[in-house]
Amino acid sequence: MVSLNIDGKQLSVDKSCTIMDAASKLGITVPNLCHNPDLSTFGGCRLCLVEVEGNPRPLAACATLVQEGMQVKSSTPYLERLRSTNVELLLSDHPNDCMLCERAGNCKLQELAYYYGIRENRFEGTRRTYDKQDNNPFVSREMEKCVMCGQCVRICEEIQGARAIDFSYKGLWTKVTPPFEKDLDCEFCGQCVGVCPTGALTGKMWSNKGRQKFREVDTVCSYCGCGCNLTLAVKKNQIVRVYSRKNTINEGMLCAKGRFAYEFVHSPDRLSRPLIRVNPKSNWVLEDTHDSGGPGKQVQRSPALQDFKEVSWDEALEYIAFKIREIKESSGPDAIGGLSSARCTNEENYLFQKFIRAVIGTNNIDHCARY
Repeated sequence: MVSLNIDGKQLSVDKSCTIMDAASKLGITVPNLCHNPDLSTFGGCRLCLVEVEGNPRPLAACATLVQEGMQVKSSTPYLERLRSTNVELLLSDHPNDCMLCERAGNCKLQELAYYYGIRENRFEGTRRTYDKQDNNPFVSREMEKCVMCGQCVRICEEIQGARAIDFSYKGLWTKVTPPFEKDLDCEFCGQCVGVCPTGALTGKMWSNKGRQKFREVDTVCSYCGCGCNLTLAVKKNQIVRVYSRKNTINEGMLCAKGRFAYEFVHSPDRLSRPLIRVNPKSNWVLEDTHDSGGPGKQVQRSPALQDFKEVSWDEALEYIAFKIREIKESSGPDAIGGLSSARCTNEENYLFQKFIRAVIGTNNIDHCARY
């Protein structure tokens, strides 16, 4: 442990901490665009500059380890002037389309420009422009809005292990892109979208669906048994987008299904109540065979919706229990089989197999994820 002083406040932290980590423990916010505590140190935005007594120039708080007896100032007129200039430089190469941007109101660069009161920019010059190349189903890329924070590159490599994107070219024309500037073609987990601080990376499904004033609903993903926590952004009783909070079991990370595959919720074909078949033999129909002159034959078809009736959950469970008991008594337990689901938790699957084996008395049980 080492002791240091930040803005007149004394504290002790582990010697492996950075100044940024130490400041956060005191509740002191140091502006930044590229820092992410879950990723490796990058130190590219230079907005987290702090003054350390004894050093001739400001240091990046996210990349400087604490030392015994450090005297740190996180905000001075000189530092705020440097930060304001850095924000101006970023904005000089950034489109001014906040009125239409999907991240307006939730953009770190916009918030910094507001904080420093930047209405006009002193810097003019060549600006990056790119042809839009988004022949993929999920991620919209507007690379003119990229601030080169590197969070998307690092999370793709360090957390997801996919390495689907990286920095290309040099200087002003440095760009985050897939190999050979091809279309983005990955597993579309959306981790890069989740960490992007601006509107450079957004979800295509979110476009023009709303940006603020959502009703947030916390729930659990239904696609597998991992139990990832989801937060649904709901507007007009429709899910607009899906994300996850940091202080959850999945630490804010989601897969492609959890982040993007939510439209089934609003499908008109989705069942909302249990159904019981009123005519078990209704899937057999008589088909005429006029071409052969025969009397016709029976062929199987899928039962139609009119072959079912809606019931309550109590009625459905009573009916299931009655039919299982009837089949077991008339044909024996091996006439019954159970199919479990990967969307259930381990505990639910354990209880289900215990029910099939111990209560029903058969080993006829399988699982959809067995292969």
